[in-house]
Amino acid sequence: MAKFAGYSLAVSFAPTGSNILKNNGRFPLVISRRNKFSYRLFSTRTLKAQLHDKPGVVSRYYLPPWFSVAPMMEWTDNHYRTLARLISKHAWLYTEMVAAETIVHQKDNLDRFLAYSPDQHPIVLQIGGSNIENLAKATELANAYCYDEINLNCGCPSPKVAGHGCFGVSLMLNPKESLLLRPCQQLLPPRMYLSVSNVELVWMIMILIMSFVRKALLNGISPAENRSIPPLKYEYFYGLLRDFPDLTFTINGGITSVEEVRAAREAGAHGVMVGRAAYTNPWHILGHIDSAIYGTPSPELTRRQVLEKYLTYGESVMGKYGRRPTMRDIMKPLLNLFHSEPGNGLWKRKADAAFKNCTTVESFFEETLVAIPDSVLDSPVAKLPPGRRDLFANMHNLLPPPYRTREEAVVICA
Repeated sequence: MAKFAGYSLAVSFAPTGSNILKNNGRFPLVISRRNKFSYRLFSTRTLKAQLHDKPGVVSRYYLPPWFSVAPMMEWTDNHYRTLARLISKHAWLYTEMVAAETIVHQKDNLDRFLAYSPDQHPIVLQIGGSNIENLAKATELANAYCYDEINLNCGCPSPKVAGHGCFGVSLMLNPKESLLLRPCQQLLPPRMYLSVSNVELVWMIMILIMSFVRKALLNGISPAENRSIPPLKYEYFYGLLRDFPDLTFTINGGITSVEEVRAAREAGAHGVMVGRAAYTNPWHILGHIDSAIYGTPSPELTRRQVLEKYLTYGESVMGKYGRRPTMRDIMKPLLNLFHSEPGNGLWKRKADAAFKNCTTVESFFEETLVAIPDSVLDSPVAKLPPGRRDLFANMHNLLPPPYRTREEAVVICA
C-alpha cells in the first residue's frame, strides 16, 4: 500500500490463514475476517480456542478497505479503536506503529502490545523498523494474533523515530540496506511470497513517490512541517493510478470530511485514509462511513448507546497491566465525542476534574455526563456535513506526464 500526501509510505502483507474475499486490487491480496466476542482482548490463547474445531474458518468476510483510519502514535490505541468500531462497523482500523524491536524483545509479554478485542476486525497492525531480521521475527510473532493485515511502515514522521538512525523513508537512500531489496519473502508466511519483479516494482514506485512529494523531507523538518511541506499534490497520486493500473493505492492527507472521502473515491482512488479528523471528530466522521461509503443502512445509533457499550469495555480493561491503563488512558478517546456540541467545553472541564478522583468508568460518567444535554446524547448521527466536493475536480487535466519504464510483473504465489 502506498499512502499519499500525508506523507508516509508502507507495504502491506496479508497474514497466514486469511480468506480471500475478492481481488479488489490490494497489494498483495488482502484477506478479511470477522469474529464476534465480548470485550476480552484477543490473544493467541483466544485464537486457538476459537479455531480449534475448524482452523481457518471464520464467520464472515469484510468489505474492502475503501475507508481506513490512519495509524497515529499515542492515538489509535486499543481504546480509540474500540470507540471507533462502536461507531463504524466497516471502517478499517490501524494500530499505532509498533517497533519491531519491541515485539521481538517483549515476546513473552506480547499481549500487552498486540492483543485486541475481536470486535475490532477488520484491523491492521503496523510494524516499523530498519532491521530486516527483526522485522521478519516481529511479523512472525504478530501473525499469531490474526490481524487482517500486517503493514510495514516505510516513512514515519513521528518524533519518536524521526532522526534516530536509519528508519523509515531514509532506508531508500541506501538500496543495498533497504528492506525492499532484501529477500522480502522472509517477512511473509508460508505459501505466500513476493517475486523479485514485485519487489523491484515496489522499489521503483516508492522512488517515484519520494521524488514527487518528499523532496527535502529528510533535512530535519518537524512532524508538523512534514504534514504541510511540500503542498499536497493529489495529481501525483492519480498519476500513479493511471500509470500502475494493476496496483491499488490509498490516498492519505488533507481529507477532513466524509464528502471529501466520497469525492476522492469518485475521482478514482481505491481507498481513502483519514487520520486526525477521524480522531478529533469521531462521531461526525465515522458515524457516516458505513452508510455514505459502504452503502449499508444507518443503524440510528446514539452517543448514549455508544457510551453504554464503552462502559462495559472500560471496566473490563481498567488496570489490566498493573497501573495501566489508567482512567485517563481509557477516557482519552471520548474527549472528542461531543465535538462542536452544546456542553462540550463543560464536559471536558468536568472530565479533567474527574480524572483525579474517579476510580470506575461508571462514576466517571456519572460525574461528567451531566454537562451534555439529553438531546445530544439521544440523537443519532446528524445529516452528512458539507465538505469540499471540488477537491479533486478536473484532476485528469492536472496529471503529470506518464511514467515510462520496462514492463514489470506482479506475481503472487499461493
